[in-house]
Amino acid sequence: MNGATRSLVTGAAGFIGSHLAETLRSRGDDVVAIDSFTDYYDPERKRENARDLDVLDFDLETGDLDVLIGAVDRVFHLAGQPGVRASFGAGFELYVRRNVLATARLFEAAARSGVRVTYASSSSIYGDAEAFPTPEDVQPRPISPYGITKLCCEHLAYAHARAGLDAVGLRYFTVYGPRQRPDMAFTTMLEALASGSTFPLYGDGSASRSFTYVDDAVSGTIAAMERGEAGLIYNIGGGEEASMIDVFELARRVSGRTLRIERLVAAAGDVRRTRADGTRASAHLGWVASTPLAEGLAEHWRWVADRVGMSGRVVIQHEVPLTAHAR
Repeated sequence: MNGATRSLVTGAAGFIGSHLAETLRSRGDDVVAIDSFTDYYDPERKRENARDLDVLDFDLETGDLDVLIGAVDRVFHLAGQPGVRASFGAGFELYVRRNVLATARLFEAAARSGVRVTYASSSSIYGDAEAFPTPEDVQPRPISPYGITKLCCEHLAYAHARAGLDAVGLRYFTVYGPRQRPDMAFTTMLEALASGSTFPLYGDGSASRSFTYVDDAVSGTIAAMERGEAGLIYNIGGGEEASMIDVFELARRVSGRTLRIERLVAAAGDVRRTRADGTRASAHLGWVASTPLAEGLAEHWRWVADRVGMSGRVVIQHEVPLTAHAR
């Protein structure tokens, strides 16, 4: 080793993980990148994300974590089974294994090695929150099995702290941007715009989110590792809230195209609203989300257009006003 910080990134071929691994490496870290390349979505898209990262195929459920973690200085744990809708029914077993059991093994190994962990939780743990913006100390009430597994990981971190675990949790709020998973709304919508296909809208479009650009999520993740208080959890959420109706208008202006929409009933587990209270992250980490939604969506569209070979048709329009509700 050359004296650089050695950082382990789990889920390094995924959406946020690949951006985080690249950013750490650009800062001079010696990055150990791992991923198990599961088939929740096409693993080839993950290999595309990881093409410059030298990602090791490693399964957190079965691999030797003591050897892996004993050779690094810190762990960014972003691996897990994503998705709210697929967590209902028979698929729940995968969520228990890949979120709860794998995370428990990682926490145990980190506690034995004395290595700090920053781990990914989710705004899904709030469910239909009791207050907006939502601070970290409200009563969590997840309404999806996925959210329950992420809350379980938070409780595991608390339990293992008694055995010496130094862990900081991050509740991500609807992260978007280049490399976003193909099952997530923004990528599905923008790929529909690029191909002229139909976008399936669950609900009436009035549900709103704290949309967080991926670069902001990465900077918040690193800030939490470096300045977060052990045992605490931080909201990592965008500064702008917008409904899907607002997003459709932004997407039309950014792409120069009109979206074809298929309206479906609201899906189980989908919350009506999220809005992050960033007071704790600002005070402890010196972090706030800084990317305007219009700017971030334009970058996301540029990536989708490049992937499908139509970059010449990208229309970038900045300073697109949102509705009063979204401000």
